[in-house]
Amino acid sequence: MQGVSRKPNETFENMMRRFNRKVQQSGKLTAYRKKRFHEKEPSKKEQREAAIRKEYRKARKNKAMLLKGFDK
Repeated sequence: MQGVSRKPNETFENMMRRFNRKVQQSGKLTAYRKKRFHEKEPSKKEQREAAIRKEYRKARKNKAMLLKGFDK
């Protein structure tokens, strides 16, 4: 766990700000939040299907953006 010691003439708020910054920079809090709920790894088939869906949505979006100016 990260720790900070209070500097002379330092307010509590400043000390907490330094502590929060150290915790965020260490990445421990984000790692804990990711591990909080276990999610199983998708299989190769699921990964492939998700990639196909993503590519399809991206192509539709790009096509809509291109045709947006031609509907007049």
